[in-house]
Amino acid sequence: MARTPIYLMGLLLLCFLVASAEAEYVKYKDPKQPLNVRIEDLMSRMTLEEKIGQMVQIDRSVASAEVMKKYLIGSVLSGGGSVPAKEASAKTWINMVNEFQKGSLSTRLGIPMIYGIDAVHGQNNVYKATIFPHNIGIGATRHGWNKLFNHVQNQQFNKIKENLDPELVKRIGAATALEVRATGIPYVFAPCIAVCRDPRWGRCYESYSEDPKIVQAMTEIVPGLQGDIPTNSAKGVPFVAGREKVAACAKHYVGDGGTTKGINENNTVIDRHGLLSTHMPGYYNSIIKGVASIMISYSSWNGIKMHANRDLVTGFLKNTLRFRGFVITDWQGIDQITTPPHANYSYSIEAGVQAGIDMVMVPYNYTEFIDGLTSKVKNKIIPMSRIDDAVKRILRVKFVMGLFENPLADFSPVNQLGSQEHRELAREAVRKSLVLLKNGESADTPLLPLPKKASKILVAGSHADNLGYQCGGWTIEWQGLSGNNLTKGTTILTAIKNTVDPKTKVVYKKNPHAHYVKSNKFDYAIVVVGEHPYAEGAGDSLNLTIPDPGPSTFTSVCGAVKCVVVIISGRPVMIQPYITFMDALVAAWLPGTEGQGVADVLFGDYGFSGKLPRTWFRTVDQLPMNAGDPHYDPLYPLGFGLTTNPTK
Repeated sequence: MARTPIYLMGLLLLCFLVASAEAEYVKYKDPKQPLNVRIEDLMSRMTLEEKIGQMVQIDRSVASAEVMKKYLIGSVLSGGGSVPAKEASAKTWINMVNEFQKGSLSTRLGIPMIYGIDAVHGQNNVYKATIFPHNIGIGATRHGWNKLFNHVQNQQFNKIKENLDPELVKRIGAATALEVRATGIPYVFAPCIAVCRDPRWGRCYESYSEDPKIVQAMTEIVPGLQGDIPTNSAKGVPFVAGREKVAACAKHYVGDGGTTKGINENNTVIDRHGLLSTHMPGYYNSIIKGVASIMISYSSWNGIKMHANRDLVTGFLKNTLRFRGFVITDWQGIDQITTPPHANYSYSIEAGVQAGIDMVMVPYNYTEFIDGLTSKVKNKIIPMSRIDDAVKRILRVKFVMGLFENPLADFSPVNQLGSQEHRELAREAVRKSLVLLKNGESADTPLLPLPKKASKILVAGSHADNLGYQCGGWTIEWQGLSGNNLTKGTTILTAIKNTVDPKTKVVYKKNPHAHYVKSNKFDYAIVVVGEHPYAEGAGDSLNLTIPDPGPSTFTSVCGAVKCVVVIISGRPVMIQPYITFMDALVAAWLPGTEGQGVADVLFGDYGFSGKLPRTWFRTVDQLPMNAGDPHYDPLYPLGFGLTTNPTK
């Protein structure tokens, strides 16, 4: 038998190894390849089943490694309050996300899934995370001097308007990104760039301002979350700068803040010019800054559901504005195309996907969606080109953010969660967000700043010692919580005790009677009252009154002793009948976990500098009323805010 020479065997082995290496080399896995080459290479290998899987986002409660692998799911989310365990640690979050990811990586093509979460004022679903002020408070922050609000019709306050502080919101974005990454998550459903035109809307606190220019300035949170876009980057192409940054999502496109009477998810009646000039500007800025995704609004524009509006989603957003990231629905967003929701899911799938939606937040009945969409494509009702557009956009974001190179999270950033540095930043944001509406009966007799040295002071009100109330909705739970054991933070009462002189006696009574106040000879009182937490439609209110016993608390206290009233609320509320009782009045919005920032300013360690990000009405009958309206007659105009100097 003839033997094969050894050198020939070696040559054959070498050829086999080279061939194997070439077979294993795939362009889409090579980070050195250009972005479009990687996208096209991966797309060319994908089946219809794999493509449709990329378009599906499911809630973590129905996800598992097995589900990810079997159904080729492209994305998972945590809805509000959807957590792996009560008080789950950062490591528990990471382990959960990685478990889902391992399922995705075990598929034929190994396309990583992207996990998203509503981090709307910090990593707010997570125990011990830093909770920043809600957006309305951020919209009130100012620094420097500038005649910004020339259109405000109160000349006394026109002369000196403080300038916006977009650098602060950028730092908050960067801190939020680190805390989200600390839990193994690379994608956030933020920022909300709604322009709330009516405070009766339950999401008004998620809006930076009624003024689109303020909202535009606050889109600086996008490079905070994602990183600064490279100077040579093409307009509209998403950008995420690596493992300390997250993909962002501008929401809710478009007109969510303009619905009739502020009814959540309702109809925005406005002409095209009004829509583009009032509700659209924040999207221009977000797209220029490389925002990775845009979420569609539940609301309608002139009777047409935004989730089915091809003209605005494909025509304007994708074709005119040249947005190159992906478009995502809201929670069960396509279901709500019909009334009642889910009445004709087959139609909803067709209308939503044909409108230009790329990723669908299903979030539970994913097999119904997958089967429905597959059928529409196979029957040529939805063209393959529409599926390819959606998948290219989703893959573009996944490639850009480095998800293929680093699909699994590690434990190295866990100490970023609730770090002292981030808490200090949140405290700074609280200080800058406070708006002083009244300070003494005249400028000659100010009550604030308060003296730290006093024999005895009273702290009263339902919101003085309630961390849940001062954080508001979207905190641990979707609707928020009451009490002090929901997460780690500092209540306003604790902050006051930390700040006053050690010899000053601080007495706390939630709702004291006037007789008690009079007989106890307090030097002064601080009354903290406001709204209870809410989110979305649960917060819609036609009367905007402060819940009982708030008004009775400050009338009985302020009738008996010098008092400052601090309002904790997600929007202007009804206060006109009570102002005469109060010696000083502060709008503190929803400050979050760092209540020390409130005491910092009340006691003069820092001065008041915040300005109203929205008009404060006299009566609800005036609503909607925004700066520039012909019959503008506010209690306090947009941009109003008294200032004080620090005492030290």
